[in-house]
Amino acid sequence: MDPRPSSDPSGPPRCYRHPEAETGIRCTRCDKPICTRCMISASVGFQCPDCVRDGSGTGHAADANQPRTLAGGKVASDDRLVTKILIGINLAVFLAVLAAGDRFVDELVLIGYAFSPGLGEVVGVADGEWYRLVTSTVLHQEIWHILFNVLGLWVIGGIVEPELGRIRYAALCLLSGLSGSVLAYLVAAPNQPSLGASGVVYGLIGAWVVLARRRRHDMRPVVLFVALSLLMTFTRPGISWEAHVGGLVAGALVTYALVHAPRARRDLVQYGACGLVLLLDLGIVLARSAALT
Repeated sequence: MDPRPSSDPSGPPRCYRHPEAETGIRCTRCDKPICTRCMISASVGFQCPDCVRDGSGTGHAADANQPRTLAGGKVASDDRLVTKILIGINLAVFLAVLAAGDRFVDELVLIGYAFSPGLGEVVGVADGEWYRLVTSTVLHQEIWHILFNVLGLWVIGGIVEPELGRIRYAALCLLSGLSGSVLAYLVAAPNQPSLGASGVVYGLIGAWVVLARRRRHDMRPVVLFVALSLLMTFTRPGISWEAHVGGLVAGALVTYALVHAPRARRDLVQYGACGLVLLLDLGIVLARSAALT
């Protein structure tokens, strides 16, 4: 049966099995429109009869009892596990900062290339300390800073993680944080320190935009939230706008690839897109390091 029945493209969607029935419900696996007669309850949303029968819409009946997220990941019983782990890491590092002081921050903060009076040596990513690109994304010094980022992780991560699944969501967070650090490394002054999980949070915001568009939600509140977030980014002093913008762009690009990958080549497209973003980040870091040294 053709999953795309003919209908007025300007009108509301119609059920793929009952073209006479208008509907606003879609299968959580294949995104085909389904009416109330066809929708079958799943752990997340509803599924169409074809996907329930085939398991994943691709003919593998063995997966029939394994619900999938919008991006093709496995639906987990705890759909915020990765978010909780990320928050736990941020809080643990913050407690370590409180216990160890500035010396701990000096070792982990993102800095391109600078002489550190505290350490008495040249430090920075350009000096081979690439780990700072990642460690800085879980590092905070002020209570308001970590509270803001933890709140963002919990609220927006709680929207995004169930839609992607754990592995894809973890990849999104890693690439968003890394890309935010890379843009800060590329654009900011080499001796300007940067820290915080804001790159990850803004990556989740970018992912939320793509997911809302994919789900055909009302985009007005989403656009308003993004606009206010960017306004705060560019008007408040002491904020690394580079990390925010880098995370936002990377999060949107990665999520677009995750949720729009064709079903027949889903894994190839998804992992390939993540790999390309990672390679782009590494290329920027190598070029910037060569320029600084």
